[in-house]
Amino acid sequence: MTIIRPEISARAAAAPRSGIGEIVTYARGRENLMPLWIGEGDLPTPDFITRAASEALLAGETFYTWTQGIPALRESIVRYYQRHYGRDLSVDNIYVTGSGMQSIVLAIQTVASAGDEIVYLSPAWPNVVNAIGVSEAKPVTVELGFTDGRWVLDIDRLKAAITPKTSALFINSPSNPTGWTATHDDLKAVLELARKHGLWIVADEIYGLYYFDGTRAPSFMDVMEPEDRIIFANSFSKNWCMTGWRVGWMVAPAEIGQTLTNLIQYSTSGVAQFMQKGAIAALEQGDDFVRTNIERARKSRDILCDALIATNRVETLKPAGALYAFLKIDGVTDSREEAFRIVDKTGVGLAPGTAFGPGGQGFMRACFLRDPLQVEDAANRLSDYIRSR
Repeated sequence: MTIIRPEISARAAAAPRSGIGEIVTYARGRENLMPLWIGEGDLPTPDFITRAASEALLAGETFYTWTQGIPALRESIVRYYQRHYGRDLSVDNIYVTGSGMQSIVLAIQTVASAGDEIVYLSPAWPNVVNAIGVSEAKPVTVELGFTDGRWVLDIDRLKAAITPKTSALFINSPSNPTGWTATHDDLKAVLELARKHGLWIVADEIYGLYYFDGTRAPSFMDVMEPEDRIIFANSFSKNWCMTGWRVGWMVAPAEIGQTLTNLIQYSTSGVAQFMQKGAIAALEQGDDFVRTNIERARKSRDILCDALIATNRVETLKPAGALYAFLKIDGVTDSREEAFRIVDKTGVGLAPGTAFGPGGQGFMRACFLRDPLQVEDAANRLSDYIRSR
């Protein structure tokens, strides 16, 4: 009897290889490597967080737990928004997830059916775009404008991208990779579009505290009404140096809470309780650590951008938010090819702008959340290379 083996899902097979992961795989492990290609810093998770998780683990907190997150953590997230955003939420608005990325995936699954369109701003973190595609929705690009080194949103261009098939707008601010940060006027205009057309907004505000022109970036929290249809994605990764923990959260209308709980149940069934205890420590004890980390990032941002701008061959300005310098080097048209060349010649790992979609082709992304002395070394290597091109 002939057994015909089934093919794998076309949807799964179509998921592309990461353009960032490609260069990381190529050069990972080299001596004297300065890895600025991935969005994480060089500090390990602080001990007040790891200690809380370790104590919970040793105490036997290793059983199944609340699918949507333990009540104590959800209450801590409520206090986080009271403290930083002046917003009074309910625990019924809070859902703990297995990373900021899972928050984004679940939000997309919630607001879009197969064939629906989700409009997003580009250049964009490729995981978002590809998560939309894997969900069988269609990502629709609206390019940010780039003028005199600064990124701007053209609200008319966003308006023109909306069609009867549009179900949601995906807004990442502060932006990975560009550092573009929406103003309150930008957010109000986007919200008015969503209200007019009956759309959801998926708000990726993971970098909301990494804002260098004030205490935090403008947020949809500042301009929304309780009835607005917004799902916020957030993560413990950046603020508290917990990238490897894979813990995040969502803020969403309570009326879709059971749907979100079901989606968590059928994907991960929830986050380990001892990890959630570490997350509580991050929220309750970590504000000073976050402030110190942001100031460290500001210093490294200035070192990197000042050095590269001084070559007179790099077009960029210091980003207002997030953790990245998005660099346009004179004469570079293929940033993928250039990323391989730069890591071979200088030992500095950069992410190619081609990985970030339309508008990113001529750019390189560098994450500056590192020791300022390391960033200064990387900046000197890159400056010497750029001058010699």
